[in-house]
Amino acid sequence: MNISTIATTPFAGQKAGTSGLRKKVTVFQQAHYLENFVQSIFNVLSTTEKQVLVLGGDGRYYNRIAIQVILKMAAANGFKKVLVGQQGILSTPAVSAVIRKYRTNGGIILSASHNPAGKTGDFGIKFNNASGSPAAEKTTEAIYQQTQVISEYYTLSAEDIDLNSLGEYTCGEMVVEVIDSVVDYAELMAEVFDFPAIGKLVQSPDFRFCFDAMHAVTGTYARRILVKQLGAAENSVINAVPLEDFAGGHPDPNLVHAKELVAKMYADNPLDFGAASDGDGDRNMIMGAQCFVTPSDSLAILADHAALIPAYKTGLAGIARSMPTSCAADKVAEKLGIPSYETPTGWKFFGNLLDADKATLCGEESFGTGSNHVREKDGLWAVLYWLNILAVRQLPVQEIVNQHWAKYGRHYYSRHDYEGVNSEQAQALMQHVIGQFDSLSQQSFGAYTISQCDEFSYTDPVDNSVSTHQGIRLLCEDGSRIILRLSGTGTDGATIRVYLERYEVDSTQHQQPTQEALADLITAIAQIAKIQHYTGCDVPTVIT
Repeated sequence: MNISTIATTPFAGQKAGTSGLRKKVTVFQQAHYLENFVQSIFNVLSTTEKQVLVLGGDGRYYNRIAIQVILKMAAANGFKKVLVGQQGILSTPAVSAVIRKYRTNGGIILSASHNPAGKTGDFGIKFNNASGSPAAEKTTEAIYQQTQVISEYYTLSAEDIDLNSLGEYTCGEMVVEVIDSVVDYAELMAEVFDFPAIGKLVQSPDFRFCFDAMHAVTGTYARRILVKQLGAAENSVINAVPLEDFAGGHPDPNLVHAKELVAKMYADNPLDFGAASDGDGDRNMIMGAQCFVTPSDSLAILADHAALIPAYKTGLAGIARSMPTSCAADKVAEKLGIPSYETPTGWKFFGNLLDADKATLCGEESFGTGSNHVREKDGLWAVLYWLNILAVRQLPVQEIVNQHWAKYGRHYYSRHDYEGVNSEQAQALMQHVIGQFDSLSQQSFGAYTISQCDEFSYTDPVDNSVSTHQGIRLLCEDGSRIILRLSGTGTDGATIRVYLERYEVDSTQHQQPTQEALADLITAIAQIAKIQHYTGCDVPTVIT
């Protein structure tokens, strides 16, 4: 093989966040930048771990170029085989599914998830381990340390691989198999859910629904599964063609960015069910007729209906949620008599729990839910789960939600994002709140009295690893909570996330507008954190 050793020097800041390394496309286009990070991944893998790799991404700009670079580097680094998605496409949950099905040594996912794409947009890369889970902190830290000392990388002089045609190719001595992007994932979904029941529902003229792929990766999956396999109408899947720039949109499935879907669901004659997914297919938004289901409520409702789903009818081992996610799922776990776990934000923290069979369902407030079927959050899985519930219960989404609140109480919940904040000012805001911990305890703000202030720390119950500084918690005597943390998914400045939660048992109080119900908490945190002073924002950039 014609292997070249290329001299290089480290780049500052190649440290993966909660979902890998994300930067502007123009940053990745710098000479050696992508190669340095990829070589650093390969450097932390042992010889036995460099056998079979899965590779794919969400189809955003630079995806195909990066794949060709990585294939040649994998060959030069001694990999035996790489499974790559056709046209370079593999959703994040599909990568996890393929890793697990074929028992590969891991996979590389090329995505910046819900971030905008295009030549001036964002790009990202992350490594998933042999269980299909995002790399653990010890691995990402080892990769980062490699990026700071790297002096050379290896690549192969070879022709590009034809990513459009299925089949096996060679890259030096390495085999490259271009695989169908959907088939393995679709087969797994058919094992998890009652496809005949879902098919009967989506084919019914009395059931009107819409799935918005937001011109991102799940368009490929939704058309194959919902339309071709389950028989839904062609127009039930919109924005289904993945585009390198996501049609100039922001593929974040929320009430702000999924405008076309939201309009359909809040129209005078709304659809019965609506859903959307994000850039790489791991997030979801669930809606009913003039009804938005918060991700926290969605996780709790899915758990409460697990007995209706073939894959979970024998019971759940446990439920795990990220710390900022509302406590709604905890109430379900308590009733079911199973453990509930509170982890830091980042899907990698769920991996150990799933592998150890301590949890079956997992969820984050940032529109991510999943289960032990893979080791990633999974947008289309969540949509199929809801369709399975609707097929069995034959009730409107809003009625299912109302019944859940009546049974468990309502967790009023909202997230306020302040995006593009100066990084130093964002850190100053966080330190300003931390500096008040002693004085805030037992202070009252309207109807709320703060009982505890801390920075969340997590000890993994499987391997006893400890993760500190995982977000600020202001806990109130009545169970209400205010959480603040800095997001690790942006590429411009800092994003401050403020999470607000109020628990209401009285069913006569369950129909208040969310922001109205949380008004006193919103006022309290604005005063405590001096949000306007530090961010320069009078209102949040996004409210979900």
